[in-house]
Amino acid sequence: MTEPSPKREPSAAYDHPVSPQTSAGHTAAVPSKLRSRHVMMITLGGIIGASLFVGSGNVIRSVGPAAILSYLIGGLLVFLAMRMLGEMAAARPTIGSFMEYARVGLGNWAAYLVGWLYWYFWVGVLAYEAVLGGETLHEWFAFLPSWTWSLILILVFIITNAISVRTFGEVEFWLASIKVLAIVVFLGAGLLFVLGLWPNATFSVPNLWEHGGFAPNGYGIAFTGVALVIFSYFGTEIAVMAAAESEDPAKGIRQATSTVIWRILLFFVGAVLIIVMAVPWDELPEPVNVAAAPFTYVFSLLGLPGAAVVMQLIIFTAVISVLNSGLYSASRMFAALADQGFAPKFIAQRSKNGVPLWALVASTSGAIVATIVNFAAPDSGVFDFIMNSAGLVALFVYVFIALTQMRLRQKMSPEEVSGLQLKMWLHPWLNILLIVAIAGVLVVMLSSEDGRTQVWTSLIATGVLIVCWPFVRRNLAKRSALRPDAQVQSNG
Repeated sequence: MTEPSPKREPSAAYDHPVSPQTSAGHTAAVPSKLRSRHVMMITLGGIIGASLFVGSGNVIRSVGPAAILSYLIGGLLVFLAMRMLGEMAAARPTIGSFMEYARVGLGNWAAYLVGWLYWYFWVGVLAYEAVLGGETLHEWFAFLPSWTWSLILILVFIITNAISVRTFGEVEFWLASIKVLAIVVFLGAGLLFVLGLWPNATFSVPNLWEHGGFAPNGYGIAFTGVALVIFSYFGTEIAVMAAAESEDPAKGIRQATSTVIWRILLFFVGAVLIIVMAVPWDELPEPVNVAAAPFTYVFSLLGLPGAAVVMQLIIFTAVISVLNSGLYSASRMFAALADQGFAPKFIAQRSKNGVPLWALVASTSGAIVATIVNFAAPDSGVFDFIMNSAGLVALFVYVFIALTQMRLRQKMSPEEVSGLQLKMWLHPWLNILLIVAIAGVLVVMLSSEDGRTQVWTSLIATGVLIVCWPFVRRNLAKRSALRPDAQVQSNG
């Protein structure tokens, strides 16, 4: 067999001196790995959270029935990005996922930027889910304030994630199963309701174009809604990261990336379609809490005894599920950052079960601070800044995924390209389409006040990372100078 093409870096370049599943002092195989059923259910329902069950109401109220377009456009962007990520991950499964590929394809600066942005996003999500979960528990059990319930939830899932990756997977399997079952029931019952086939229901499909038309506020705002929608979709890549810690990584990655399109169409677009047909968009209650969430409201229209209460329990399940998977994702990315020298070295240390405990605690600390700030000083604007600045991170990450996949494909020989198990279609034209589409979304967002807020706060957060990069680069240079043998080994 001939030597690999000099244009392509060897696969060892995707690895790092410390295995993602072991610490420097634990080189043995990790006894706890995710099973295929864990990966399958994380793939199916891992990303379904309060941003869909509750946040979809905000999108519908601002966009109207055209919110369907927002979810379709956002779903297309996610689908393309996941296919690109799938090509890279199927070839070289690795914890840290796209950050590792960005490092090899674009350089350390890209890995540093995309890794920290991704971790920062999850800090905001964890705070959002913890706040919502705490408020829900306070409504049910008022003897403790909501902020106390939020901290209790965070502690519970720190413990769940700290035990082992298998424990995380088992908990997420059952939580995701409940969410998937709930949406399937919602879609089935909702379809009968809007077609007038449900008891005491009338044909309500015309709600799509009545009450001001399909796009009562204009079609342009549907593009603005994409940023909010992406927030709901973001986390799809968790399945790829989890598959790398499974018993059959290649199978899990193919499963996660090849089924994403129908999951988006069924669970997200389908659910929003049912909502805007069942309820006039301008009569949908403002989703200030779980009880007023659009899913809860539609279920109450069905007239089933206790339907609203059951839906509240399901939404709460979705909240704690995202807390669980968010802690997993944030801790793995933070540990991967530390492995490459982009974060303090101790963050990379793993337990004997392969769990990055310091990364887990540090990731949670950010969420705890954001949660406390929200309750202690709700008018300070700090919590709103974190949520707004994290809202655009997904689009930035998808641009990096597109650029990285383009670059890595350029480094491959024709033989290596033909041997890819999972291949991106119409390369590089769909990469270019994704980047242009994201740029278009940014332009449209700048035309609205809320959109501008998200753009500028996201740019501020990114700017802080850029300012810190020279210091990180200097530390990397020192690390390389002190360990020339390790550097040669990692590149050889």
